[in-house]
Amino acid sequence: MTFGYEKLEVAKIAKGLITDIYKISGQFPNEERYGLVSQLRRAIVSVLLNIAEGSGRKTPKDFAKFVRISIGSLIEVHAALQCAIELEYMEEWRYEKMEPAMQELYFKLIGLEKYLLNKS
Repeated sequence: MTFGYEKLEVAKIAKGLITDIYKISGQFPNEERYGLVSQLRRAIVSVLLNIAEGSGRKTPKDFAKFVRISIGSLIEVHAALQCAIELEYMEEWRYEKMEPAMQELYFKLIGLEKYLLNKS
């Protein structure tokens, strides 16, 4: 069974970022397991899950609300990664490697939200 959200480019990008962030956060100190690691992982997974849930809503306006939540979660991921760099849990070059995908996802989510709101 395939759901519509799986065909969306934003979902594909989010899946790739989930993999990257799980690998990177797995190298954080053990004492961060229930702190920054947990928050970072929940935030990146939230991006994909809100896209998925929103795609199942009846109206484009309802879907747009979930896309807006995904945008907020993506910004949360960015902030958490900045904290990780500042705390020296990860190297800045790792963030720089992910940044293009994060930017692409951010702008595509904004575009999707605008598209959905115009369909309403």
